[in-house]
Amino acid sequence: MWRTFFLIGFLAFQAIGFSQEIENDSVVNPNDSITDYYVRFEGDSILHSSIALDEVYIFGKLDFADRNERLRYFILRRKTLKVYPYAKLAAERLVELNDSLQHIKKRRHQRRYTRKVQKFIEEEFSEELKKLTRTEGQILVKLIYRQTGTTAFDLVKELRSGWRAFWYNTTASLFKISLKEEFHPESVHEDYLIEDILQRAFAANRLERQESVLDYDYAQLSNKWKNASPESKN
Repeated sequence: MWRTFFLIGFLAFQAIGFSQEIENDSVVNPNDSITDYYVRFEGDSILHSSIALDEVYIFGKLDFADRNERLRYFILRRKTLKVYPYAKLAAERLVELNDSLQHIKKRRHQRRYTRKVQKFIEEEFSEELKKLTRTEGQILVKLIYRQTGTTAFDLVKELRSGWRAFWYNTTASLFKISLKEEFHPESVHEDYLIEDILQRAFAANRLERQESVLDYDYAQLSNKWKNASPESKN
């Protein structure tokens, strides 16, 4: 008889332990027979009821009015893919600079550190940037604005002086490049095409994704320009 009581007690103990394990990993609704299970990621002590996934875009087929329009798009794509890494790197350097300056209290130390970083950026970029064509340089200026929310002119003005920024802009204007150029894919068709090129390259892992600091939605832009008149795209 005592063996029977022992067996019943053992089974009851196992049942209690099993029910506690379920309560720890899930939430049971007494009015529902379905158990809500949670997920714990490796290295994370917090339980999650869902898994966050990155946005997935379904890209439409590229349609062109004629051969010239098709050619212009692929030329723009080649140039955009070439200069995007420079804009991405510039944005990363700017974030690093701003983060570091927050921990430097004295103004003269901030200026000294800024000059050091600015010299490093110039040495890092200068030789490669000299190889860019005029249109590649203008696309780069637009992408710098996309990544930082600040024009290249204002970045130079902030890191150096207003006169230096004016001189840079005047020199660039000789090659028909404006350092004050911004990026507006919601109103400029070429800017939208640049954004479309980037999003397709991100999805294909041709470029490392870096989100824009600007406030726009690519899906909405695609719908807008898809239904836009040919005149508005010129």
